[in-house]
Amino acid sequence: MVTAPSPPYWAVVLSSALPQASLGDSMLRLAQGQPGYLGAEPGRQAQGRRSVVSYWDSVDAIAAWRNRAEQLACQRLGPGGWSGVFSLQVLPAAAPAAAKASA
Repeated sequence: MVTAPSPPYWAVVLSSALPQASLGDSMLRLAQGQPGYLGAEPGRQAQGRRSVVSYWDSVDAIAAWRNRAEQLACQRLGPGGWSGVFSLQVLPAAAPAAAKASA
């Protein structure tokens, strides 16, 4: 498990409805080799969906990874393979409330 980096950074929550972990694991390995990747940790598993939270230094780095991840999904699942199987949320990190109050 990775501790979230200090802001500023971006968090990406990738959820998958796939019963097998192999494609999601492949996407995580792909992220690990991308510039701007800061780390990842497993998310919650609920209602048959797996998720992972990855941390990035910029939106541009996320976009580059997503482009490669979509290509990987299309190779494995066919055209349109990304939609319906994966959902992606990109969230900016904010400074903790205590740090804001003391600033």
